[in-house]
Amino acid sequence: MKVSEVFRSVQGEGVRQGRPCTFIRFAGCNLRCSWCDTPHALSGGVEMDEEKIASRVRELGGTYLCITGGEPLLQGRPLLSLLRSLHAGGYLIDIETNGTIDFSSFQDYAGICMDVKCPSSGVESDLSLLPRIRREDSVKFVVRDLADCEYAAGVLDGHPVEGEVFFSPVEGSDARAVARFLIEEDLPARLQLQLHKLLGVR
Repeated sequence: MKVSEVFRSVQGEGVRQGRPCTFIRFAGCNLRCSWCDTPHALSGGVEMDEEKIASRVRELGGTYLCITGGEPLLQGRPLLSLLRSLHAGGYLIDIETNGTIDFSSFQDYAGICMDVKCPSSGVESDLSLLPRIRREDSVKFVVRDLADCEYAAGVLDGHPVEGEVFFSPVEGSDARAVARFLIEEDLPARLQLQLHKLLGVR
């Protein structure tokens, strides 16, 4: 598996925002979002097998893991084997995915956060995956402007989901405008600011 980095920090997003977390960031992505905030993970990485990754996780400590990228699901069956092992070891696991790859086989071992791509990203997610989102999963829309917010609202109208929904403003965009949109439309969604960036940590 191609690994970009393994590190400890606080979870900056999602349903477990603020919780101490060990991040396993895999290298490689099948999309090129215009506002990507982890370009270093688009390619490269170091080859690590399941035991090397698990050993590094044990060294860092903690019980909550976030699998991210890049697009981690590109790692395929080796990742599934790793998650099965870590889950059996008692770890709580979340996966951040761009919503282009079927994540069903991973849901026995991890919560899913599906990042639905909005127009400003320049790419698209597979909306047919949304019905597979469970109550313990979540959906994130990274929004840059009102057009993105309106797109996200339309997606939710056509594809109701069980899990939490987050509107996350692109760094440097008008978060207050996103908040006003959520208030005015009374959407079943939460405003999400990236806590790790506010704190100045990884």
